[in-house]
Amino acid sequence: MNVLVLGATGGTGREIVRTALAKGHAVTALVRSSRAADLPGARIVHGDARDAAAVDRALIGCEGVISALGTPVSPFREVTLLSEATRVLLGAMGRGQVRRLVCITGVGAGDSRGHGGFLYDRLFNPLLLRRVYADKDRQEAAIRASDLDWVIVRPVMLTNGAAMGQMEATTDLDGIHGGSIPRKDVATFVVAQLDDDAWVRRTPLLRSGR
Repeated sequence: MNVLVLGATGGTGREIVRTALAKGHAVTALVRSSRAADLPGARIVHGDARDAAAVDRALIGCEGVISALGTPVSPFREVTLLSEATRVLLGAMGRGQVRRLVCITGVGAGDSRGHGGFLYDRLFNPLLLRRVYADKDRQEAAIRASDLDWVIVRPVMLTNGAAMGQMEATTDLDGIHGGSIPRKDVATFVVAQLDDDAWVRRTPLLRSGR
C-alpha cells in the first residue's frame, strides 16, 4: 500500500516509517523541516499538516494514512494543532477518495480517561497535558464523525526500548491503570491496521502484553 505518514519525524513516527517500509509499503512523509527529514526510503513532501494544499499534494497516489502527530506539553496555552490538522486531513482524504486512516492519540483520550495510572491521572495529565488532551478529544471526535475506515490507537506510556513483540489491544478498560509499551511495538500494531479490518471504527488501548 502507498501510505502517507503525518508526524513522521517524531519518535513514534520514525518507527512507523521504518516498519512500513520493511513491510513492503511505499511511504510518503509530510514534513515541515528538511533538516529533520532523515527518513531513508520515504518520499518527502515539504509542508504543514494544517495546509490543505500541502496535504492534497502529499496524498497523491496514497491509499491510506497514518497520523502520528504530536504536540509539546502546553500547560498554559491553548492547543489546536491536532484537531486543526485532522480536519484538514479529513477533507483532503475525502477529495482524494482515500478511506483508511490509522490515528495515534493516547491513553487519557475519550473514554480512556482515568486509565493511565495514579500519577498520570492525578498529576501529570491534569497539570501538564490537560490542554493537549482536550485537543486529542476534539481530534478523535472529528475522526469518529467521518465516514472513513478509521482506527484510533491509544497507547499507554511510550518507551524507546527494544520491541517486546507482545501487545495487548483492548477496548475493555476495566482494571487497566497505566502500563508502558515500546514505540517499536506501537509501530508494528499501527502499520498492521492498514490492511486489517479487525479494529476498524474502534479505539483500542494498546499496551505491552502480560
